[in-house]
Amino acid sequence: MIVGIDLGTTNSLISYYSEEGPKVIPNRLGKHLTPSVVSLDENGQVYVGETARERMALYPEWTASVFKRSMGSAKKYRLGDKEFLAEELSSFVLRSLKEDAESYLGEPVTEAVISVPAYFNDIKRRATKRAGELAGLKVDRIISEPTAAAVAYGLYQKNPNTKFLVFDLGGGTFDVSILELFDSILEVRAVAGDNFLGGEDFTEVLVQMFMKKNGLDEESLTKKEHTLIQNQAERCKIGFSKGRKSEMHCKIGGRQYDMTVDLSDYEKSCEMLLERIKKPVKRSLSDAHIRLSDIDEVVLVGGATKLSVVKKFVGRLFGRMPNCSVNPDEVVAVGAAIQGAMKARNEAVREVILTDVCPFTLGTEVVVEKAENQYESGHFLPIIERNTVIPASRTKRCYTVHENQRKILVNILQGESRFASNNVSLGTLEVDVPPQEAGKEAVDVTYTYDINAILEVMVKIVSTGEVKKMIIKNQDNMMTDEEIAARMEELGYLKIPPREQEANKFLLFKGERLYEESTGEEREAIEFYLRRFETALDTQDPEVISQARTEFKSFLDEYDDIF
Repeated sequence: MIVGIDLGTTNSLISYYSEEGPKVIPNRLGKHLTPSVVSLDENGQVYVGETARERMALYPEWTASVFKRSMGSAKKYRLGDKEFLAEELSSFVLRSLKEDAESYLGEPVTEAVISVPAYFNDIKRRATKRAGELAGLKVDRIISEPTAAAVAYGLYQKNPNTKFLVFDLGGGTFDVSILELFDSILEVRAVAGDNFLGGEDFTEVLVQMFMKKNGLDEESLTKKEHTLIQNQAERCKIGFSKGRKSEMHCKIGGRQYDMTVDLSDYEKSCEMLLERIKKPVKRSLSDAHIRLSDIDEVVLVGGATKLSVVKKFVGRLFGRMPNCSVNPDEVVAVGAAIQGAMKARNEAVREVILTDVCPFTLGTEVVVEKAENQYESGHFLPIIERNTVIPASRTKRCYTVHENQRKILVNILQGESRFASNNVSLGTLEVDVPPQEAGKEAVDVTYTYDINAILEVMVKIVSTGEVKKMIIKNQDNMMTDEEIAARMEELGYLKIPPREQEANKFLLFKGERLYEESTGEEREAIEFYLRRFETALDTQDPEVISQARTEFKSFLDEYDDIF
């Protein structure tokens, strides 16, 4: 039996394909949604779901939630005297879902299609796959949440040559995906998102409003008291579905604290979050090379899209009523189950070809020539650009830069910055080359990326034909919060750039942003003008810099089309 699983930040659920179609499997409490919460007691007993959520209010030090946001990182969650990675906690949730399914179906569940946010990078996707394996599941397919939602909505049964925008706002992540249907092929054209924006953040707004109104200091609260406020804020948020006012009531330290919130005040406090939604929407449209008016249908996915503040904003943003005919909490799991049925060649399911895209640019670190015989290392060379339809294979040729150079190190990178250090290193591959004059020896670097987020790197030495390959395996290059804080303290001696340089800094930052938001020829053009402006700055000649600044600003303004 192949099941579909939506492993969510706030809630998770499991589904399967029956004779009557896809169905969500109820958990041991008879409910479809299983909270993604894990709790441990003094005897080593693990609790998952609503039970764990109840324990969280009583024993917050023994409970973890919202850990999906740290998937694939080195961050550890302490539950009592034990520590767990996010994928280990996720495996407890998956195992619970697996047991519920086996009890309901009366047969073993051995394989699953698990959904992930479209904007999850390779490290996070592999960690999700590992969580499934730790739970005793075979996970051959990871499906992007918007693609699963599109399948569940039956978009592939709509009219051909139709374009859809899937707006997926879950408990902890936000994705925008643009899909197009033609000739039984459902193709993802572009994805964008924010892995740290979701319903939990809209709850946190109410937490901060409550703290401010009642003069509470967050640092003076115990973890238990803070958990109580969060739970009440969640209830208050849901309460807006019944009217324009909602309330919070908390008893802290023997004293009663209350707050009545008007919807308009809450909407105003959420403005910064709502503004963050616009950027991924703009980027996905730009990468897909289509206008908002070209979209035939907007589909809402994720529990947070049920919030009145979000629905109202989405209506204004797109200027139309979105499609929310399928339960947004269940649509991803249903789509994953349908995908599982397709994988099992279920005759009742219409076969449809699903294509996906590479969510991040894949490339390598190179040296660039800034001036004659002057080189600068640490630059990023894109090989497979983000939103390239996968599976895909691309090749770039790189040359030696030093006399009698004997080795070339290929640093395999994922990200959007033009500087290697700002991107994620997935691994390295070193090859030997015959010693020659600088620029005489070359290697062809080929990246091949498939639908399961497996990256093969092949380096061919042009002069000898020798080939070296590797399959990228997970490398944890994420820093913990403690490591980041320590690093920030180390850098505390650095000074803020002089005010007179602010105009130049602004253009450099703007250029970097536009570079990351662009692809292809536009990206190459921005890289060219960035280098030219940096060369002008290196002269330290005020007149040269002033003229270059004017030209660079004019160039950037042409690309900065505000959404």
